[in-house]
Amino acid sequence: METVAAPDTSLAHRVGEVRLRVLGADGRPLADTELIVAQQSHAFSFGNLGFDFVELANGRPRPGDAELAERWLSLFNTATLPFYWRDFEPTPGAPRTAELRAAAQWFADRGVRVKGHPLAWHTLAPQWLLGAEPAEVEQRLRGRIRREVSDFAGLIDTWDAINELVIMPVFTAEDNAITPLARQNGRLAMARLAFDEARAANPDATLLINDFNLSADYEALLDELLRAGLRLDAIGLQTHMHQGFRGEDDLADILERFSRFGLPLHFTETSLVSGELMPAHIVDLNDYVVDSWPSTAEGEARQADELVRHYRMLVAHPAVAAITYWGITDADAWLGAPIGLLRADGSPKPSFDALHELIKGQWWLAPTRVVTDTDGYLAVRGFLGEYRAQLSGAAASAGFTMDAAATQLDLHLPGSE
Repeated sequence: METVAAPDTSLAHRVGEVRLRVLGADGRPLADTELIVAQQSHAFSFGNLGFDFVELANGRPRPGDAELAERWLSLFNTATLPFYWRDFEPTPGAPRTAELRAAAQWFADRGVRVKGHPLAWHTLAPQWLLGAEPAEVEQRLRGRIRREVSDFAGLIDTWDAINELVIMPVFTAEDNAITPLARQNGRLAMARLAFDEARAANPDATLLINDFNLSADYEALLDELLRAGLRLDAIGLQTHMHQGFRGEDDLADILERFSRFGLPLHFTETSLVSGELMPAHIVDLNDYVVDSWPSTAEGEARQADELVRHYRMLVAHPAVAAITYWGITDADAWLGAPIGLLRADGSPKPSFDALHELIKGQWWLAPTRVVTDTDGYLAVRGFLGEYRAQLSGAAASAGFTMDAAATQLDLHLPGSE
């Protein structure tokens, strides 16, 4: 029996093997039959922001959007869409639901999973909430969470339920209505509010807590929430690296400390600079303001090397279920930093090609010709995800899922003779 194998199957926990019995339209095994087997998608969530495509999805394309979308779709399978409350509902009762639904549908139509970010957060809370009593703020926040999760159920079933809770009660960078509520009610109550409302609106949703503070304070908060019986579906870990790559030792420490909770780890916000690094003394990345922050040849080479090291380290760890890179292009990138995988003109940096070589090269089964044995069997070994087998020279094809539980499947090829 011939075995189809993906190019790199060294990551045992990411790889499966399935024995297929290929059956024709009449239900009989197709012996000595040539097929083309190809991977269609990864089970692992390789994500990026979908912010750039809201205009395109709503029929308002900008120059270069089509080419940008083509590059995005060639690499990523999960999009994060913006639900910052201040921008999503600029005036009370007038949310941008239709616009964001169109964007979510645009991705879903292309086989991309969609995540919403975030539901509860102090930063970018609505200005029209300032001065409201905490009871009203809580009521409106509860209603906002229920509305968004309900309105997008089936299109967006993964959410950052609460964002940066460690700092939420003590946040002082800008006036907002959420911090006083968090100061009054406490972190546990705020987490309960966000998770309970989201869970009630969509019981099947995957709900994350997400934070940039990866210190012992975040660990202590997670311990408190879990001891209180709060159900967390995954832990979000931000790794913006504007001041330089954390390195393997630091990543190993993060993985060890947060994998002890026994929950999937989502590296929700990853960025690496392809230009001059932000000075190390900056505490809040938002405080670094420059007129121009260009990408450089030296920085681009460094970014590519560090990106590969970062992804290899995380994908190798069995607790990690998702990595989201924070932007596809330098155009309008967060803080004006050259963190994109494409330059502002849309041309690919070495980091784009390097990541593509991993996700769609070493960790991917390209179309491969294979022949079934005399009993109609063949074996496929590859990275967990979706696959398709097609009769050579014919339209007849069928898909199958490679997952950790699959060992043997019957593959029916409708329309085959």
